[in-house]
Amino acid sequence: MRRLLDGVKVVSLTHYLQGPSCVQFLADMGADVVKVERAGGAYERHWSGAEAFVGDESVFFLLAGRNQRSIELDLRSEGGSRVLWRLIEEADVLVENFRPGVLQRYGFGYDEVHERNQGLVYCSLTGFGSTGPYAARPGQDLLVQSLSGLMMLSGRADTPPTPIGSAVVDQHAAALGALGVVAALFSRQQTGQGTKVDSNLLSAALDLQLEPVNYHLNGAKLYDRSASGISSRFHQAPYGVFETADGWLTLSLADGATLTRAFADDRFATWTKADQFASREDVNHLVAEHMVKRSTHEWVDHLDAVGIWNAEVRDYDDVIEDPQVKHNGSIVEFELPRAGKVRLLNHPLRYDDQTPEVWRLPPNVGENTDEVLGELRYTEAEITHLRSSRAIGPDRAARPFDRVAEAPASAYSRKAAR
Repeated sequence: MRRLLDGVKVVSLTHYLQGPSCVQFLADMGADVVKVERAGGAYERHWSGAEAFVGDESVFFLLAGRNQRSIELDLRSEGGSRVLWRLIEEADVLVENFRPGVLQRYGFGYDEVHERNQGLVYCSLTGFGSTGPYAARPGQDLLVQSLSGLMMLSGRADTPPTPIGSAVVDQHAAALGALGVVAALFSRQQTGQGTKVDSNLLSAALDLQLEPVNYHLNGAKLYDRSASGISSRFHQAPYGVFETADGWLTLSLADGATLTRAFADDRFATWTKADQFASREDVNHLVAEHMVKRSTHEWVDHLDAVGIWNAEVRDYDDVIEDPQVKHNGSIVEFELPRAGKVRLLNHPLRYDDQTPEVWRLPPNVGENTDEVLGELRYTEAEITHLRSSRAIGPDRAARPFDRVAEAPASAYSRKAAR
């Protein structure tokens, strides 16, 4: 498919998850992303949740490492610093997720970079914002779920505050950062000027709570977490996960008349919509009494017939076999020469009914150092000198079969946007 960001050059000073996920969105859309890594590789190459490795490759790195190139630089060295400046001077976008102040100490803060390249889009991904009373605090998904109120939305009344079991805040902040970059690139077409884009975990976590926070801001009193398992603090019953005779089934909203038909129980007919808010625990308890009497599949067929929205509760083995997941192309599979077969979640959007392809395999650490330096007009002698001074990493030249496509053409250069 056509690469929508073909020719956009991105310098990625990212690590962990929020930053790499942000640049992978851009890379999937065709941007030429150069990942700048410290000697030996970024943190995510050496750690993975669930100890998930394919061969020696960390899945935590692979899940946000495709369609990018890698160079190794020591930013503390004079030579490494000069290389990064050359990259920045020819780039369209810089994305970083260091703690606020770190890049300023290296001399690559926004003001310094903007002075050298006024058309560059500079995207900072932080925990709490680039400025403010929390700017220096460590930002981490789990901690921000706690501070933002997100943990107080899930779980039952008799359980502790419940975190979401995935780094949803990291991923949402990453997507918002990529959205901001694309908007800033569009603005640059009109103005020729770059923009500083800030995305942070705290704001992303609040954005994920669009409904409950706005209800609260406008005087509504949210319900306490439910004793019967209602899965929000602002919906009427029934709304949540119910035990069946052999598993679990999620039910969405239904009025009293529909519930009466579903369960052949006239008690539901006495509850109005207002009652389903005011007496929501009673309604939910009564639904739960009925749900345990039949199997999950029996309930699915029956509830579909009477018009109550429902869904089976699945684990991942069932999810990846789902026909809609397969139809959407939600999982991508490729062969990594150094590790074997890899399966990963794919880019979540489709363009002209196509999902972006893996056009560049996740790189070895520093795999593209010489290639990128050559594009920056470094001579072989200069590269040798940089390597001997350890300003760049060792020679890790890619073998031909480690690539699936060439770098995108520079059809969208900074100069062309002026």
